[in-house]
Amino acid sequence: MFGVDAADGCACASTGVASLRATMDLSILPPINAALNATATMLLIFGRRLAQQGQVARHKRVMISAFGVSSLFLLLYVGHKVSRNFENTTYNAEGWAKTAYLVLLGSHVFLAMTVPIIAITLIVLGLKDERARHKRIARIGWPIWIYVSVTGVLIYLLLYPLNPPPLA
Repeated sequence: MFGVDAADGCACASTGVASLRATMDLSILPPINAALNATATMLLIFGRRLAQQGQVARHKRVMISAFGVSSLFLLLYVGHKVSRNFENTTYNAEGWAKTAYLVLLGSHVFLAMTVPIIAITLIVLGLKDERARHKRIARIGWPIWIYVSVTGVLIYLLLYPLNPPPLA
């Protein structure tokens, strides 16, 4: 049974997502998510190399692993966002650094919305052995997926270890 938690307006199970939020510290998730993005990056690079070498069976396993890692990232990312009531971490730089960060973030978010659709399409085509269509879509989809994975790590670094202190 689902209801709405009056304290934060969150639709949640009657067992109490709000009480779960109070007992779980999910602050460890950002570095884990960055590690998952870095892992996905390495798998994507390795998977592409395998495809170029004609090692189709290994390519399939590695790319499905990349999809699994990226899916786990998405699940944990959403979990972290929900645990913080969708509050954002502010990047505290100003001027050109803030502008560059916002451009990076905007391109990352926009392209990240396409990755699940592209990845699922590529997996389905690969499993059906529709290589010509798979290859054609991968020429566009792989660079998008790798960009999103790499920029995910960069955004983590900018928001956490490299984020300047807020100005008073």
